[in-house]
Amino acid sequence: MAEFLASIFGTEKDRVNCPFYFKTGACTHGDRCSRQHNRPTYSQTVLLNHMYRSPINLTVNPEMQRQGGVPEDQIQSHFDDFFEDIYVEMVDKYGPIEELNICENLGDHLVGNIYIMFKKEEDAQKAVEALNNRWYNSMPIYAELSPVTDFREACCRQYETSECTRGGYCNFLHVKAASKEVRHKLGVDTFGKGRHVMAGSRKSGSSGRRSSPGRRRRY
Repeated sequence: MAEFLASIFGTEKDRVNCPFYFKTGACTHGDRCSRQHNRPTYSQTVLLNHMYRSPINLTVNPEMQRQGGVPEDQIQSHFDDFFEDIYVEMVDKYGPIEELNICENLGDHLVGNIYIMFKKEEDAQKAVEALNNRWYNSMPIYAELSPVTDFREACCRQYETSECTRGGYCNFLHVKAASKEVRHKLGVDTFGKGRHVMAGSRKSGSSGRRSSPGRRRRY
């Protein structure tokens, strides 16, 4: 019996534990979910809830909306600046990381979520304790340890092949890719590409970084 329960843990067959929380660290039902959300007491992965604010979601100018919204190059430039800011801050203050994934989902439970996988669990714990006392861009940071350990399971396969029919409201992660230029600038070439499911096995990221003079920190 114990072996059977272990084999179905975190799957749809598990009637006790929430499979979406287990895979993505978030659930559309939140605290109202009929299944348990087992929050880890230790993990390499930190979740920063709803921290990334895309210009798409902030567009309130009717004239800009009539013209098709924010230009794609501006959206990418804004994202690259944000990606760089978060990456450098995490590595400088808390330790080397293996993954930095920023969602562009629109659902309330995933919008703006940032997943940071540190190389060491103690660095993740240190980051959570410190970040919950910090602000970014005039907004408080809400950090927690996440159960996500394999982003191939957390990310949407169809999104990575441009076939997801649920769009931004998919319950699996839609990870936005940083540009090749900013990844090269940071010395990061094994993550930040927005590809997990189709890229095969997870690889460790670079523990080093290149300096970035002139960056605007909002902490």
